[in-house]
This record gives sequence, C-alpha cells and structure tokens, in this order.
Amino acid sequence: MAQQALIHQENLWKAFLVFLVPLIVTNILQSLSGTVNTIFVGQMLGVNAIAAVAVFFPILFCLMAFVIGLSAGSTVLIGQAWGGKNIEKVRCVVGSTLFMTLIGGSLIALFGVIFAENILLALGTDPDVMHLSLPYVQWMLVGSPLIFIYIVYTSILRGVGDSTTPLFASVITIGVGLVVTPVLIGGYFGFPKMGIISPALATILGNLAVLVFLILYLKRKQHPLKLDWALLKNIRHQPQLSKTILKLGVPTGVQMVTTSVAGLVIVGLVNRYGAEATAAYGAVNQVLNYIQFPALSIAIAASVFAAQAIGAGKSDLLNKVTRTALIMNILFTGGLVILAYLFSKYLMALFITDPQVVVLGQKLLFIVLWAILFFGASAIFASIMRSSGTVTMPMLINIFAILCIEVPAAYLFSRWWGLEGIWYAYALAFVSMCILQGLYYQFVWKKKTIETLI
Repeated sequence: MAQQALIHQENLWKAFLVFLVPLIVTNILQSLSGTVNTIFVGQMLGVNAIAAVAVFFPILFCLMAFVIGLSAGSTVLIGQAWGGKNIEKVRCVVGSTLFMTLIGGSLIALFGVIFAENILLALGTDPDVMHLSLPYVQWMLVGSPLIFIYIVYTSILRGVGDSTTPLFASVITIGVGLVVTPVLIGGYFGFPKMGIISPALATILGNLAVLVFLILYLKRKQHPLKLDWALLKNIRHQPQLSKTILKLGVPTGVQMVTTSVAGLVIVGLVNRYGAEATAAYGAVNQVLNYIQFPALSIAIAASVFAAQAIGAGKSDLLNKVTRTALIMNILFTGGLVILAYLFSKYLMALFITDPQVVVLGQKLLFIVLWAILFFGASAIFASIMRSSGTVTMPMLINIFAILCIEVPAAYLFSRWWGLEGIWYAYALAFVSMCILQGLYYQFVWKKKTIETLI
C-alpha cells in the first residue's frame, strides 16, 4: 500500500497531531468562509438578500443530515478495511458510497427544483423575499450533487488517514467562493451582475473546481483512492454494503435532526426575553461553535484511528486511542476555554456593539463555557464506539440528553432563574451526556467482542 495506516505508526501522539491539525484548520476555514460570504451578500445586496439566503439553512441542514450520515457510515468501514490493508474492500465501500450519493443527490436536485416554491411556502418564507429566495434555493439544489460528492469524498480520504488533501480541497472551494461571489454580485471584469444567485453559482463552481483538483491531484500522487478504473467499476449498487453503511450512518443523521429541532425550542424560550437576549444567544453560540471545532475534530480523528485499529486486528490499541483523544481534548479544548474566559469581553464585542448586551453575553458564556470539555469527551466516547459498529446506544444517549434533560431543564430553569437558567440547562446536558456515554463505554461496550464489519 502506498500509505501506512495511521494505527501502524510508532508514535501515536505524533500521528494523531499530524492528522488532527489539518482537520481543525479545515473546519475553521469553512466556518469563516460562510461568515465572509454572508458579509458579501449583506453589504452588496442588502438585508432582504440575507433573509433570502437564510431561508435555505433549514433545508441545507436536512440535506447535510443525509450526506453526513452517509459519510459517517462509510468512514467507519473504510477505516477498518484500510487498517486491515485491504485496498479492494476500501474501493468497494467508496464505490457503494459514491453510488448512493449520486442517486440521492440527483433525486434531491430534481424534486427540490420542482417543489422548491412549495417547500419555501411551507417554511413560512416572507412574501417580500420569496422572489429572491426561490432562484437561490433552486440553484443551490441543482448544485447539491456536487456538494454531496465533495463532502463524501473528503470524508472518505480522512477514513484512510489523509486529512491534508481535504484541507487543500477546502482552501480551493473557499478561495473560489470568496473571489466569484463579489465578482458576480458586482458584475466586475465584464461579468454580468447575477444578483442573489451569485453565492449559489460560486458554491457550484467551487465544488466543480475541487472535484477537478481531486481527480488530478490524487492521480499525480498515485493515491490509493485515485479515480481510476479499479475504483470506477465499484461505483454501483452493492446491497449488503449499502445496508451496512446506512445502518451505521442513519443514527448520525437522526441525531443531527433531533439536535436541530431541540435548538429551535431553545431559541423560542430565549426569544421570550427580548431582542437583547436573542442577540446575546447568537453571539455566545458563535463563540461556542469555534471552541467546539477542536473537540469535534478530535472525535473524528479518534473514530478513524479506532476503525483502523479494529481493521488491523489490534483492538487492544483502542484504550490507547481513547486515552490519547481525551488528553488532546483537555489540552486543545481546555486551552481554548481558558482563552475564551480571559478574552470574553473582546469575543462578545466582535458580534455585539451594545455594551449592556456584551456584559449579558459574557455572563451567559461564563455559565456554559467549561462544559464544552464534557461535550468533547462525550463525542470521543461516542466516536470510538461508532468505529466498532455500535451506533444505536450512543445515538439514544445523545437524544435522551437533549430531549429529556436539556429541553425540560431549559424550560424549568428559565422559570426559576430567568435567561441564565437556559444556559445552566446547556451545561447540565453536556455533563449528563458525557457521564452516560462514559458509563456505557466503560461498563458495557468494553466488555463486547470487537469484530470487523467488512
């Protein structure tokens, strides 16, 4: 094999760091690009344009639940096959995943374009922005197969331990977006003014550029996952593989949707306290999102290492992988948490101009910030278990913590302590989730016989 599996490398800490850092950078860049694109749209097209683009977010989230579910399922199988040094099995999983992605993406694009207006009406889109939202959403749905393939292929590359190529890909798609969006909005360099569809076209072109880059780059590098005949012949329906991928991936999608719905309930509670509370909520969430990136990236890295260990028949290394990931979480996430406490005022001021709301945001941030460490540990336990095919119980624990602890506690605590109570509920949910995942990991999962799934 051209590349050594991560788990076979002598220094686990070094291998973990080398894999992790590009992953964290990729996540941060993608988030920043979304923020900058929103600024372009807002500054160059106005408030209605931002509202029109924002309408797509709930649709996008549902689509992401589908594609991230597929990615999660395939990454586990690819990691195991790669750890077992079976390149043919890797290609089979890649082929099956790409087939499902192409079919699913094409159907979503077709039906999405046809029923886009009905979907927007069902979401309660403001009539004043419907003429802007409709073309934007239609173009985004047309380009969705490309977006899906990009997300799935970069996840697949991570499954074989390559986090650097996805970083290069991310830089390209972001770069194209940051150049093309303002050029098409403003009609610079002789290009026609494309208005609201500019960011959608930029997204499509960015993903096209990335796919061309991946084809050429992987071929030049003689990467095991280059798009050659050995891989192309596997892009077909493989019933057993498809079933296993969906079995592993669907719980992740369900978990995403549950988290989103619960989030809407929480926002509803926050909104009762007025515009200042909503503004503070938005600002605090922005900061938390960036602090969560390392935690989530560490969890992804842990699942890849664990899957490769299982595939290699080295289940005895799983404890070492878990321990390494948990220590990384303390170092990386803990470091960011400390910095956020120290510079909370300045972080809030990035998103809020009103001094009173800045103080409110600080107070809310202080309540929940420390709990991100528990969120990270919980995600690591769940990822390690997922790598062995244990997906249902970690999902149920996650959903239980959200629906049976976070939401009721937010309602109850807000009656006792006002707005601050909602944030105490967040912290309680993170800690509870961590304890439950940890207990199940230690006393149930560790006693199971770990076998490869492929």
